[in-house]
Amino acid sequence: MSQTIPAIRSVKARGVVVPIKRPVKNAFGVIDSGPLVLIDVETDQGVTGHSYIFAYSKPTLKPLVHLIEETGRELAGKSVAPFDLMKAMDAKFRLLGWQGLVGMAVSGLDMACWDALGQVANKPVVELLGGSARPLAAYDSYGVVDPTADERALRRSLDQGFRGIKVKGGDGDAANDERVVKGVRAVIGPDIALDDRLQPVARSGGSKAPHRPACAL
Repeated sequence: MSQTIPAIRSVKARGVVVPIKRPVKNAFGVIDSGPLVLIDVETDQGVTGHSYIFAYSKPTLKPLVHLIEETGRELAGKSVAPFDLMKAMDAKFRLLGWQGLVGMAVSGLDMACWDALGQVANKPVVELLGGSARPLAAYDSYGVVDPTADERALRRSLDQGFRGIKVKGGDGDAANDERVVKGVRAVIGPDIALDDRLQPVARSGGSKAPHRPACAL
């Protein structure tokens, strides 16, 4: 395959809602499905870079798809050169800033461009960025968890080979946080990594629970 830098031919985006077998509970409610935007960056070398972004809620799907495809029309004909493209995007959206949908859309385009370059070079993207491919330990993320009600699910994660579990707390009830961490530790045993993200959560009166480092119980 040619090693010249490909040019962008077109950008396509589509929104999908993926069922989640095990709903994730967080401080704001329950996530029972995954709204995703799938992104394809087609090039003039017959290679298509792929990426996806998690849209957080279903109402954001249509505006994200529209933003990505409209931005993609402006990129048609340009080289798949992520650093140059990000410089152009920074100028384009300077007044809006990178928070929210803009940052999500541009990051999805950036990932798809890097994927296309990796395919053209027949190398993992990590090597294009100066690193080397190596195995990484994977953890299973639970959000808010009840060690009793979720015991079967926790054990299933271990059976699937996960060597780490991430849960969330930080609702201001330190005693409950301790109960959850100890309960999960009792289920998974001493050899499995446990990351307890005690993030601040707004409570009545505007007070917030202070952030604490991950518990090592």
